[in-house]
Amino acid sequence: MDVDTRLLRYFAAIAEEGNLTRAAHRLFVSQPSLTKQLKHLESQLGVRLFTRSNTGMTLTEAGHALAARVPPVLAGWDAAVSETRSTARVLRVGFLASAANDATQDIVAAFGGLRPGWRVDLRQAPWSDPTAGLASAEVPVTLLRLPFPGEESFGVRTLFSEPRCVALPSVHPLACRASVAFPELWDEPVIVAPALKGIWREHWLALSERDGREVRVGAVTEQPDEFLSAIASGHGIALVPASTSHFYARPDVVYVPVTGVSPSEVAVAWLPDAGEAVTDFVRCCVDVTRSRRTGCDRRSG
Repeated sequence: MDVDTRLLRYFAAIAEEGNLTRAAHRLFVSQPSLTKQLKHLESQLGVRLFTRSNTGMTLTEAGHALAARVPPVLAGWDAAVSETRSTARVLRVGFLASAANDATQDIVAAFGGLRPGWRVDLRQAPWSDPTAGLASAEVPVTLLRLPFPGEESFGVRTLFSEPRCVALPSVHPLACRASVAFPELWDEPVIVAPALKGIWREHWLALSERDGREVRVGAVTEQPDEFLSAIASGHGIALVPASTSHFYARPDVVYVPVTGVSPSEVAVAWLPDAGEAVTDFVRCCVDVTRSRRTGCDRRSG
């Protein structure tokens, strides 16, 4: 009988957390989806792995037996995958839309120069996964934005920061302004990413800078195109990195600088002990972004 390793990772997370809600948050999946996958695993094995109660999830005798075996199985599989990819000279890199912007191609080129014969396989993740595949170990390194859930479990290096602006429908009364103070936006409905709790969502809603004002959700979207369409249709506004105006320009969406909110930070993050290829990629990220920043400073001076 073959079992998907993802089901084993889900089982391990539930066993370690002892709670479906916490496990779902850790895995960046919805609780109903996690429950469905657990039932699928139990069906495949023909045993109950947990007893459920108001206090959480308790391993059955069969569950304890599986929990003892799963960690080394997953560790062995991860090592095999890492060794296979290294032999194939392919580095999988996760990224979120607009994370490193136009620096990405320069980073990839620098990595190719440092490791001739290697290829970078870029994999875009939906906004429902702020770690861009890192938390599930689908990729060993990612380009993303800070802060993100579980940040302390990974290697992280900040590359640069940029101001945040507000994306508005072009017919919005504030669309013609040179800048907007954040309090002017507090009563506007907001377009949000899928309903994840924690620092990722809090940052993009700027909850700490709302003076306790409650957020009204206008729509929930997962990809850039539907996100911008929701804004253009008047369902709400959203805080976005300033560079979004360059990479996602549309005639029906206007980007206006916002005062009173913190900037957005772009970082490279990686799995612990991810290997020398990842170390080299991180070095290229740092060197390229530093070089670009120095060049901009010289031109502006």
